[in-house]
Amino acid sequence: MIEIKNVKKNFGKLEVLKDVSLKVDKGDVVVLLGPSGSGKTTLLRCINFLEQADEGMLTIDNQTVNLHTASSKEKLQIRKKTAFVFQNYGLFQNKTALQNITEGLITARKVSTKEAIKKAEEVLAWVGMLDKKDYYPSQLSGGQQQRIGIARAVALDPDVILFDEPTSALDPELIGEILTLIRNVAKKGITMIVVTHEMSFAQEVASKVVFMADGVVVESGTPKEIFYTPKEERTKKFLERILPQDEYYI
Repeated sequence: MIEIKNVKKNFGKLEVLKDVSLKVDKGDVVVLLGPSGSGKTTLLRCINFLEQADEGMLTIDNQTVNLHTASSKEKLQIRKKTAFVFQNYGLFQNKTALQNITEGLITARKVSTKEAIKKAEEVLAWVGMLDKKDYYPSQLSGGQQQRIGIARAVALDPDVILFDEPTSALDPELIGEILTLIRNVAKKGITMIVVTHEMSFAQEVASKVVFMADGVVVESGTPKEIFYTPKEERTKKFLERILPQDEYYI
């Protein structure tokens, strides 16, 4: 359903992505793990053209584009198939919760205002935020803002939702509720690629775990394979550092 081939990205002399390839099947929840600076977020941003890759091909739902030379029309077509949930929420500060969701439906998807409002209210109710529909982001907590961000992504009915560390900006007590909400998104059968440091989420929810380091995919497999029988020494050392000893078996 999604195939990323030979993606490369440099920032000046810094090689951030070094020939990354990845396949994602429809309905998969793929979790990207790895140390800071491994290229996980940059890969997500290249998929959605928030960054322009130096090389690489992307196929989503039988549409293939060159990530470096894609036209404006091709970029728009890909963006219509994707939604992005940002670690810092990415909400329009001058728009209400409702307007943050209807904006993309009306401008990008050409949905009527009436239908957009109906859809926005449905997803706001689903994330438990309908009573805050007329609030601005500055009036909402971080957890509430992220709920709006997730509702906005789901409302677009995309082929894939890209989550960039969706809990990293939250207070610890809010992380659990947002992860529960993302689990509920997964239950809808929506294809997801998630960058996260939440190991329990990766173990419980992912259908595939991809470990990245130094701009390359080191190894990938099921959560059981990656967490319990990793093949690569780089993966083993990463897991030894971040997992409690009783959760890690080799």
